[in-house]
Amino acid sequence: MRVLILGGGGREHTLVWKIAQSPLVDQVYAMPGNAGMEDAAQLVPGDPEDCQQVVDAARDLEASLVVVGPEGPLAAGVIDRLQAEGIDAFGPQQGAARIESSKVFAKDLMRKYGIPTADYRVFDDPDAACEHLSKREMPTVVKADGLAAGKGAIVAHDESEAREAVDVLMRERRFGSAGDRVLIEDFLRGDEVSLLAITDGETTVPLIPAQDYKAAYDGDEGPNTGGMGARSPVPFFTEQLAAVVQEEILEATVRALANEGHKFCGVLYAGLMITESGPSVLEFNCRFGDPEAQVILPRMRSDLVELLVAASGADGSLKRAAENLRWREEAAVCVVAASGGYPVQYDKGKRIKGLDRIESDDDLVVFHAGTARQEGNWYTDGGRVLGVCGMGGDISSARGRAYDAMQQIQFDKMHYRTDIGC
Repeated sequence: MRVLILGGGGREHTLVWKIAQSPLVDQVYAMPGNAGMEDAAQLVPGDPEDCQQVVDAARDLEASLVVVGPEGPLAAGVIDRLQAEGIDAFGPQQGAARIESSKVFAKDLMRKYGIPTADYRVFDDPDAACEHLSKREMPTVVKADGLAAGKGAIVAHDESEAREAVDVLMRERRFGSAGDRVLIEDFLRGDEVSLLAITDGETTVPLIPAQDYKAAYDGDEGPNTGGMGARSPVPFFTEQLAAVVQEEILEATVRALANEGHKFCGVLYAGLMITESGPSVLEFNCRFGDPEAQVILPRMRSDLVELLVAASGADGSLKRAAENLRWREEAAVCVVAASGGYPVQYDKGKRIKGLDRIESDDDLVVFHAGTARQEGNWYTDGGRVLGVCGMGGDISSARGRAYDAMQQIQFDKMHYRTDIGC
């Protein structure tokens, strides 16, 4: 079969890498992809958020399956268009994708169906939001309603920081229309974890847990980013906790969406805080996490494509496919090399050195997130540039493998956290 993957970041490189290993797949395409994918996929020019371009490409390439990486195309309704044209595609339709594209929709759904999450208020007027902040306990969380590339949630430790967050989102409109509405919600204390599940709208198959490191700097300091690294497994996330999350959060949310007329087929990502009173939802995403995919998929021993095809169909085969799901016992740690200044302002076009000294194998993979290649040389082409994933018998050895490889890489103003996996 031929598989077309939409997107061009580190998550999509991970999907290309994993899907290309499937015995079911003859050819992988990536739209638009990035230069690091070229050893496993043919790059296809185009805008993955332009539904007509995607439909035309899928037809021209005779793609058997389209796999959507980022949230943008899902929010734009690309799955709806593909399915209307009779093209098999993996991901939720536009209505179901609102679980990520609108934080207000997600929170209202959770409140209605009793899915645990922090208490919140919604504002479309910055003055009213600031008035509310003057009466709140701190810290608090200010979130953009819409898509903001993982950077729209701001933890404010005092009223001044909270007001600044409202200014950034609503007055400066740093993330455009995503900040037309904001949520102000309670700050939850505990340990964060991400649990993703593949679902066909009826059967829900949880994957192994991962832990994302959102803050830009060591010690979880600095602004939120799209993710500076990840690890898997997560020692505190027990099988008992996983069972509770599957039943009370993942399956409950899939049922809730169905009750609202939105059958969810794809990846449901629950960002969780494990509090003293149990797991609570910080956010939902409607796709593989980035960089969580970079540690989850390398640990998957079985065929990802079998699961994707089963979840995309309407024949109930996901339950059967899940019986073949197997995982590697080894741990995985991914460390992201970012451009200096990320996630705010950063330069592109810095020459990357040292990639030729890294020998990839089953226990070490470098995933490209924002790179370009010119005349045989690698250059930075984004905020998050590379994700170095190491595998090992435990977290300590996996992170050692990743950081040893990271030491081989250099580019001007390169930045990475030194505490991923600690």
